Amino acid sequence: MNDAPALSRAHVGIAMGRAGTDVAREAADLVLADDNFATIIAAIREGRRIYDNIRKYIRYVLACNLAEVLVIFSAPLIGLPLPLLPVHILWINLVTDGLPGLALAAEPADRDIMHRTPRPPWEPIVTWDMATALASTGLILAGTTLAVQFWAMEAGRQNWQTMVFAVLTFLQLGQALAVRSPSSVFSGGFLRNPSLLLALSATALLQLAVIYTPLGNRLFSTAPLALTDLAICLAASLTGLAASEIVKAFRRNRSAAAGRSIAGTSLSAQPD
Repeated sequence: MNDAPALSRAHVGIAMGRAGTDVAREAADLVLADDNFATIIAAIREGRRIYDNIRKYIRYVLACNLAEVLVIFSAPLIGLPLPLLPVHILWINLVTDGLPGLALAAEPADRDIMHRTPRPPWEPIVTWDMATALASTGLILAGTTLAVQFWAMEAGRQNWQTMVFAVLTFLQLGQALAVRSPSSVFSGGFLRNPSLLLALSATALLQLAVIYTPLGNRLFSTAPLALTDLAICLAASLTGLAASEIVKAFRRNRSAAAGRSIAGTSLSAQPD
């Protein structure tokens, strides 16, 4: 019996690599090289993990780049001088989009990844809900950075631009942790991706080298920060991470409330 017509009409046609006929393998979308049906489950799990990590990287990069754009364009509008030099922007994009972005690809699968319902095939990779999350995150990062700039200038800090440079970099490193999970940053195990932690540590050390070494000072027009100023930058970056976690909690509660409302409506619509 020829299964090729059925395989062609199926959404995802699957054929055996060893026992299947040549016609069936040609018509199939997926060929099992080991003829083991359990491989289908492993393939679905890996596909979902890759898709999730792509979305994590997009959320991370777009939110951070949006924050940079907002900082550059908003500062003059509110009467502040240009917060960053072009070399600062290039460095931030290099170190924050580079190592942490690559490490996000190594994120392991979430524990509930096989309990989710299949997503609609027509759903875009950047949904409306994801776009609103990007916008809110970008506003949080930009607002925190501009607040540090305003405070540093009001406090008479001569190295205020270095503080802005540092806080925006550390804020973006915090976002690399925040995008790992739609729930808490600690959910699923904080140490489950050692490559990301290594990338964040290496990036932070590179940023400190730019601030505290003579070569970094010359190349990036920075000035060493006092420990109190560095502590303020780190505290501000943690504030940005905490704000992102609060936004995620609000979105989770809103989604849960919407789910309960739909369930209640369905129950009330059933006949007695």
